[in-house]
Amino acid sequence: MAGRWDLDRVEDVAAAPGTTVEVAELFYNTPARKKFLKSTTTEFSHLSHTVQQAALAWPQVHVRLIHNGYDVFDFPAVSSHRDRVLQVHRAAFGDRALPVEAERGGLSVKGFIIDPVRARAGRTPQELFVNRRPIKNATVQHAVIDGYSSFLAKGHVPLFVLFLEVEPQRVDVNVHPTKREVRFADSESVHQLVRSAVRHALGRIQVVASTAAAAHLHPHVRTAPFPPIGVEVGGGTDGERTAGASAGPAPEQTSFVGEGAVAYDLAEAVEVVALGQMSRTFLIAQVGTELQVVDQHTAHERVLFERLWRAWQGRSIASQPLLLPEPLELPVQQALILQRHLPELERLGLLIEPFGPASFLIRSLPILLGHTDLAALVQDLVEDLEQWDSISSLEYKVKPVLASLACHGAVRAGRAMALPEIKQLVQDWVAEGLIMTCPHGRRTAFRLSAEELARLFDRA
Repeated sequence: MAGRWDLDRVEDVAAAPGTTVEVAELFYNTPARKKFLKSTTTEFSHLSHTVQQAALAWPQVHVRLIHNGYDVFDFPAVSSHRDRVLQVHRAAFGDRALPVEAERGGLSVKGFIIDPVRARAGRTPQELFVNRRPIKNATVQHAVIDGYSSFLAKGHVPLFVLFLEVEPQRVDVNVHPTKREVRFADSESVHQLVRSAVRHALGRIQVVASTAAAAHLHPHVRTAPFPPIGVEVGGGTDGERTAGASAGPAPEQTSFVGEGAVAYDLAEAVEVVALGQMSRTFLIAQVGTELQVVDQHTAHERVLFERLWRAWQGRSIASQPLLLPEPLELPVQQALILQRHLPELERLGLLIEPFGPASFLIRSLPILLGHTDLAALVQDLVEDLEQWDSISSLEYKVKPVLASLACHGAVRAGRAMALPEIKQLVQDWVAEGLIMTCPHGRRTAFRLSAEELARLFDRA
């Protein structure tokens, strides 16, 4: 307390319902701290955030903040955390707040995370409460990011409001002078719980965020066999392919529809109407009641990645032999890395044999990939393999490799596509859950609902 209070008497007075807190002479005992205050605006933003955190922790309490005679915010009491989160952070979450809930071994987590479509570069809000106490914790923050994995575009961060309930003896609140940081007795269990809860929430929207994904859940939806692929795809990095999208003549059109096509029961599937292509890069289609503008490369990359990932999980990545083995020469250091991991690559459908101290023969590749620049592909794979020795999780070893395979196998920007091809690619992407980023974090699509279009044209 800043000073000493002497109470002369106590008596009843008229007052509005609730609790009023009045603070005066805050720096009476610590005048030096007053010199380090920032501007009034900055300090008030800290105060406002503190009150918002109290409001989030206690949704059943009516919270009103008045500053210089004006209402800054007024949050009436509500019955659920979701209602309070939307009161406080509606601008950030909009209607894209995804519920998170999990419980395991005396730990529980509830709250909300942002739909990846709404994620932005800013970190507000990232709110964490442990037993209703607002805190910061690197373990939980990392678990949330880990749970999002490749759902977020590069530079975007997950927004969340999470409430952890932990037995008091399993959390140490005395690790920071302001009690804003805590240490968990079993941080690994907390990390696993939060990560799995986030993944479960995001897993639900993969197939149900839009009714278009319902076809993928129906037992009549099946995957057709994978015939030899005739699509012409390019090598190099994804950035190089995109940058060259408008340069040179369009490559000869080849059949895209036959490539691992998903057979849809149109009586069950939401209709996909192919509308066209823009700049030989972006596909325009109506999916159900939404207008979708789809990046043909990143969407196809996501489709290939999901199929490769499922095939790897089922130990069934089919490979196709090359008519003529392709020779490959690498720098000695890269050759040593590649040679060490040849058995793992073979299990991923890529058969490479040594052909000298730093030379190799590529004999087969996953059938999903079709024709690609194999030398550029292997160069990228070597970069992924360099990290393997420092990664313990097999999943985190394999996913970057599959992402590189998918990137090189995907149809490139700059390739003209006919309407049947556009429809098939969009259908395949829908079947994989309309995931809004490619495995490397780039956006796959921009979508507008009928309601959003109506608002744009003042028809709402």
